[in-house]
Amino acid sequence: QVQLVESGGGLVQAGGSLRLSCAASGRTFSNYAMGWFRQTPGKERECVAAINWNGGSTYYADSVKGRFVISRGNVKNTVYLQMGTLKPEDTDVYYCALKLIGGTYIHTDPKDMDYWGKGTLVTVSS
Repeated sequence: QVQLVESGGGLVQAGGSLRLSCAASGRTFSNYAMGWFRQTPGKERECVAAINWNGGSTYYADSVKGRFVISRGNVKNTVYLQMGTLKPEDTDVYYCALKLIGGTYIHTDPKDMDYWGKGTLVTVSS
């Protein structure tokens, strides 16, 4: 079993920055892909950013390109989302997700991910 724990969410003013962290534990594994997703009530969960197992490939939703950066940490099994120039429309619950197989590639479809964190709330005030 794998556990994912997100941290770093909170309240920030528009134009500000936040850094989300996700730590995976519970199983020894390697070569897995990870991603950050967000979901507004009543809407489908969408991929904000994704990264493959070695950080060589990344994906960003058009709405966050140039403002968010996804990266893998020096500590094994961690991934970060640096969010800058935040907008009120970025307000959401952000989820970290992991896919065990096929880590060479990035994965952006929520249905493809194997494990999920419980989410961390990001609120951007205008």
